[in-house]
Amino acid sequence: MVLGTGSHVGKSLLTAALCRIFAQHGYRVAPFKSQNMSLNSAATVEGLEIGRAQALQAEAAGVAASVHMNPILIKPSGDHSSQVVVRGKIWGRVTAADYHRRRIEELLPVVRESYDLLASQYDVMILEGAGSPAEINLKQHDIANMRMAEMADASCLLVGDIDRGGVFASLLGTLELLEPDEQRRIRGFAINKFRGDTSLLEPGIRMMEERVKKPCLGVVPYLNSLMLEEEDSLGLPVSAQTQWTGERIADQWTDRALRVAVIALPSFSNFTDFDSLRAEPSVSLLFCRTAEAIAHADVVILPGSKQTVDDLLWMRGSGLEVAIKRHAQTGLVAGICGGMQMLGKTISDPSGMEHEGSVAGLGLLPIGTVMHTEKVTRNASGQIEVEVLFGHPVTDSRLAGYEIHIGHTDYEAGAKHFSTLSPENDPSSNSRDGCVSADTRVFGTYLHGIFDDDCFRHQFLSAARGFHKLSTPTKMNPWKQLREDSLNRLAREVESSLDMKAIFKWVGLSYEVPLTEDVSPQRRSAGAMR
Repeated sequence: MVLGTGSHVGKSLLTAALCRIFAQHGYRVAPFKSQNMSLNSAATVEGLEIGRAQALQAEAAGVAASVHMNPILIKPSGDHSSQVVVRGKIWGRVTAADYHRRRIEELLPVVRESYDLLASQYDVMILEGAGSPAEINLKQHDIANMRMAEMADASCLLVGDIDRGGVFASLLGTLELLEPDEQRRIRGFAINKFRGDTSLLEPGIRMMEERVKKPCLGVVPYLNSLMLEEEDSLGLPVSAQTQWTGERIADQWTDRALRVAVIALPSFSNFTDFDSLRAEPSVSLLFCRTAEAIAHADVVILPGSKQTVDDLLWMRGSGLEVAIKRHAQTGLVAGICGGMQMLGKTISDPSGMEHEGSVAGLGLLPIGTVMHTEKVTRNASGQIEVEVLFGHPVTDSRLAGYEIHIGHTDYEAGAKHFSTLSPENDPSSNSRDGCVSADTRVFGTYLHGIFDDDCFRHQFLSAARGFHKLSTPTKMNPWKQLREDSLNRLAREVESSLDMKAIFKWVGLSYEVPLTEDVSPQRRSAGAMR
């Protein structure tokens, strides 16, 4: 089990790395996180919802993501309440206090059942903790850290983040706040995100080992440019002021980057939708929260939202709504999921799923949305139905992604829908999705992950650049290959940094010297290294 001294110390990526390492050594491995708090989620093959980090870890392990890998997902609805998703379905909307009182009695059996089911199918389980195991105010009802470690009889690795400073104090303080039996379960510690000369760390590491009587398993370097998503939005770079004013913004510079502004909503969900766009060399993407920050944008994107109406009202109050409407008169606009709903004429929520009542939308698309109690969760693929996007012909209509939303969208007479989609688990059925404005400069879709699809992303960039009379990009990324390369790079760096012989011994396996070639788990024959 990978435990951390706090949030954002790198637990998720280290868990993904260990999943890839064990898989590359020929073992069937699965990730598991009993409880995850995140607005970043993914759809499984069963058509259910889990935290996106566990989907990435499953990808690293070379297995299909299952709802049992993250049986409880908490999606904050504000400062005092959250939507609780249990095994991929909405369980309820509760306050923090109510959830803490109920989770052991009502949810621990669900967690145990999911863990046991996975453990019966795999050789190795890599568990991830949540936040810190030393949150003493919450520990009595904590089902994500030491209680889970005891249930699984897991050996634990405690990870600290040196990039934020105070790593030795964080490691020591965490251990000191644990009970003696919990301390014994932690077999060693590791330092993550280190930059510089490791020899300068040696005195501190030796002192720490002597103090806690536990070994340091290694120091993992800070890895730049990994094409892998963050667990949460703590690492999201939000711009309050535009960074484009100092760039070559004159129209005659046709080789400049396409400027994309993504509105960083207060309840911004699935921000990983834009990782592939951020990585494109021909794109300059900013997450923005002010009207001034989008003034020089070529494309404005309204992303997904956990609280669609609340975020719409926030935009209205901050001046962003006026700025987006002004931008739409000459520029390009796209909406993903909740962002598409905001682009319509009305949003109604008669059941109070998010915000009871009805409000006017931005009115840039001829649609209206009614929130329902049931959530749509599925992987899907399909075809773009319009022949022109941003004034340029659609040359390849394929697209793919996943849907996670509540609400049904209705179309006004004559409205053009964006695509036709079929769910992964029922390819024979199809439904219309999204909408495109009459001038083709505004479109919306329910499909998350749409930019991860190389075919669609490249076409989107070419059409947007063409609309703004910018040159065609000389290079566009193969995103799926970049992710695979990043997973292999992550595994390689972690494997060379940590004492893998000790970690393999913790789970009763012998460690062999790794192959020199980076390969995916699918290409490594099962049992080849046993």
